[in-house]
Amino acid sequence: MADKDERGRAGENRAAAHLIARGWTILDRNWRSRQGEIDIVAERGRDLAVVEVKTRRTEAYGHPFDAVDARKYARLWRLAREWCVQHPHLAHARVLRVDVIGITGDDPETAVLEHVEDLR
Repeated sequence: MADKDERGRAGENRAAAHLIARGWTILDRNWRSRQGEIDIVAERGRDLAVVEVKTRRTEAYGHPFDAVDARKYARLWRLAREWCVQHPHLAHARVLRVDVIGITGDDPETAVLEHVEDLR
């Protein structure tokens, strides 16, 4: 893997494939606002998930989930609400949640993938 950005894109692609294989539809990827970025927005039934993807080569500097602290979690919720305001036709009458997908290993295609649903 050439660089951090390339590894991150590969991890997000793997995460999107993981979600699709579990019946989710990807509504948006890399959605940006002045507040930050949402990696993936996905829907399944009435559930609408804002998904943060963290890709790491190793756990030498901590588990990928460690990067989603209280501050990051609060920002994800603010971004989720902002996305819903800008996409009312997609967000109406939904159960909104924040998920985190961590990918750890040299190659994002074969690395260990962990998915925390409805992070609280």
